[in-house]
Amino acid sequence: MDNYDTEQAGSSHWHLGPIIDALRTSRESTHNIRHQGRVRELPSREVLRQVIEGICAALFPTHYGRPDLNDESIDYFVGDTLNVALDRLVEQVRRALRFNPELENIAEPELAGRARLITRKFAASLPEIRGLLVSDVQAALAGDPAASSVAEIMLCYPGTIAVLYHRLAHCLHRLGAPFLARLAADIAHTLTGIDIHPAAQIGASFFIDHGTGVVIGETAIIGRHVRLYQAVTLGARRFPTDDKGALVKGAPRHPIVEDDVVIYAGATILGRITVGAGSTIGGNVWLTQSVEPGSNVTQAQMRNTL
Repeated sequence: MDNYDTEQAGSSHWHLGPIIDALRTSRESTHNIRHQGRVRELPSREVLRQVIEGICAALFPTHYGRPDLNDESIDYFVGDTLNVALDRLVEQVRRALRFNPELENIAEPELAGRARLITRKFAASLPEIRGLLVSDVQAALAGDPAASSVAEIMLCYPGTIAVLYHRLAHCLHRLGAPFLARLAADIAHTLTGIDIHPAAQIGASFFIDHGTGVVIGETAIIGRHVRLYQAVTLGARRFPTDDKGALVKGAPRHPIVEDDVVIYAGATILGRITVGAGSTIGGNVWLTQSVEPGSNVTQAQMRNTL
């Protein structure tokens, strides 16, 4: 490879030649982080963001698409928007699949075929995902006295956006595209300040009020009609390791939250414990043990048990 010509680039006053040489040495030798020494084509964060925006517009055309749509034009808009989004998605799925350990060495035609299959299954799941999202919006409308309309919830509530992205990301994760799902989840995190791992299982009618700082870990399981407030953490208490001390990936380590639970602001719930159905967890509670259904846990109660 020819050395970088700083004179030709018009940057000679920065003396970039030695810097570029040192960066190449770091990249290719002293600090090489390439998998098996190869350069793999990464999925595009920006393209994925555009794909998700298109899918959101197809799911809710007048809220996230075009406000001037009518009964005669809406189906055409949905079909055209989905067609464009899915055509772009299949390429991002193909790129991401190369990062699945079990697929990193398969032939390109087989990889492309798997990407098409995942994308078709994803598209077929969209009506079911929309039903879940409608249940989430209805839960927000019923659970927040400040909410005045469905449109307000869909356009102004960061929790709605985070859950929308999560429903789509979780589907991609379940279908075998975990890297792309994680990228979608991180886009949502950037947009909303809410961090939900795409593998987390979340039931219908889920509502995150306010939302900033909420964290939901990889193996968390959340039932139906659950409401969280800002700064809630559903996290791990400890990380299991194997005989060599390496972390065991994917081991169940996050809470199970059963149906009809409310968790108020700042609560931290850690470990593979169960919050029983119908329970209320008060603000700023630190919880590391299971609670029975119908429990009402407060900071004062937790201090008295220490």
